[in-house]
Amino acid sequence: MRISLFRRQPDPDRIEVVHAGARYAVLVKRRAAARRMTLRVSQATGEITLTLPERADFAAGRTFAENHGGWIAARMAKRPRPVPFEPGQSIPLRGVPHRIVHWSKARGLTQATRDAEGVPVIAVAGDAAHVSRRVKDFLRKLALDDLEKAVRRHTATLGIPARKITIRDTTSRWGSCSSQGHLSFSWRLILAPPPVLDYLAAHEVAHLKEMNHSHRFWALTHKLCPHTEEAEAWLKRHGASLHGYG
Repeated sequence: MRISLFRRQPDPDRIEVVHAGARYAVLVKRRAAARRMTLRVSQATGEITLTLPERADFAAGRTFAENHGGWIAARMAKRPRPVPFEPGQSIPLRGVPHRIVHWSKARGLTQATRDAEGVPVIAVAGDAAHVSRRVKDFLRKLALDDLEKAVRRHTATLGIPARKITIRDTTSRWGSCSSQGHLSFSWRLILAPPPVLDYLAAHEVAHLKEMNHSHRFWALTHKLCPHTEEAEAWLKRHGASLHGYG
C-alpha cells in the first residue's frame, strides 16, 4: 500500500491576530461550499471566524486574517457594551428603559413597576446574589407571554396553528420555524419595542405556510404585519445591542 507523504495536516482550531498591541483569537473553519476566504465578527458573541474554502492554503488564510487586523479591531470596538442584570443598571423592557432595583431581601415576586418619582423600574426581591437570575427569569416569562399572544393572533389570521412555542437565547437568529410547526424565539425580543416582537412572531408564523423566503412569503408576512419594514430596520440598527444585556 502506498501512503501519501503530502496529506494536508489538520488546521489549528484558532489563530491569533495582533493589531495595535491587542490580541484577537480567530476561529478557523473550512467549508466545502465556500468560494473565497471570509472574516466575520459576531456582534452578539464577539467570536471572530475565518472561513476558508476546502482547498485554500492555510498560510494564505492566516495572512489574510492578519492583513485585516484593523478591520477586526474596528468591528470589535462597535460591539455593544455589556450591561449586567445588577441593581442600578438600566435595561430596556418593551423598548422602555427600566432601572433594576433590589427592593427587599425577603422572598417575593419580580415585577415591572415605578418608583416614588414615577421612573420605570424592575423591582427584585430575595437574596441579592440571585438578582441577575431573577431578572432573566422574569424577562423570559414576559417574552413567552407576549410571543404566545402574538402568535395566537397571527395564526388565527393565517388559519394554521403553531404546534409548539419555545424561548431560547440564540445569537444567530431571532426566531425559527420547523417543518413540524414548532416556533422558537429569542427571549431578548422582550427588550425591543412591541412592534419588533410582533413582527418576528408574524415572520415565523408566515413560515408555517411558506417554508422559504420567496415573494409569497414576504407578501404574507406584510399582510400579517404591516410594519414589517420598520421592524426590520430597527433590528438592523439596534438588534446587536440586545445581546449586550445580562
